Amino acid sequence: MNTHDLQRGASRAPRHGVAANPRRRAFAARLAGLLLLACSMIGGAHAAEPAGHGRKIALVVQAGGPDLPVDLKIKAHLEARGYAVSLLAQDQPADAALGADLVVMSSTIAAKNVAAGWRALPRPLLTWENDLLDDLAMTGKRHDTDFGEAPKERYLWLVNAPHPLSAGLPAGVANVYERQAAMSWGKPGLGASIIATLYGQPDKAAIFAYEKGATMDYEALAPARRVMFFLGNDTFANLAAPGRQLFDAAVDWALGLR
Repeated sequence: MNTHDLQRGASRAPRHGVAANPRRRAFAARLAGLLLLACSMIGGAHAAEPAGHGRKIALVVQAGGPDLPVDLKIKAHLEARGYAVSLLAQDQPADAALGADLVVMSSTIAAKNVAAGWRALPRPLLTWENDLLDDLAMTGKRHDTDFGEAPKERYLWLVNAPHPLSAGLPAGVANVYERQAAMSWGKPGLGASIIATLYGQPDKAAIFAYEKGATMDYEALAPARRVMFFLGNDTFANLAAPGRQLFDAAVDWALGLR
């Protein structure tokens, strides 16, 4: 074989492999990069999928009230978690919330101005308005005995850590506020699951819930899940990290997502 044949063979050899052809090698690299990007985007979208999945929440508030900005912060928080939130004025009939998957009743409402019918509403309901607990048959009727508000609290005592409403937090003391503030409480009926009490006050339940069909007070049966949470009118922004975990767990559990 002469020198000319060697040169001709060398020039033909690279055509038979992708690795030996610069254009094919560049194309393969680009294709691999695009596949990796697509996989990462799909995986990332799945991992970041919000908890709410677009479920509808009716947030009952006092329209034009002094603490409406707090309710708007709650609305923004829930929407950031994937929920579709609409505001409902306190004087609207309960039937106005039939299209919602969950009703959240803020304590900014005036209980005396709330329309009748919410007790029997066949939708999950979460509230921190302690003055409404007796109307909802979630506690007895005596103010400061069956329900009320503690003016300066910061800690809860978690008594039912295995329950999903405990948000995975351990039993015992939980620092739920950044600083001392008001906490709502109630004394539920025997059919309730008590999740947390005010610290050092075991007779005052700060978080409790009824399953659908559970016996509430006055021998009323819960028409859907019912949850009482410990917030005050303006304390949502004061929640420490464990408090926010508990709030999110309350919303999710009420909707059957936990």
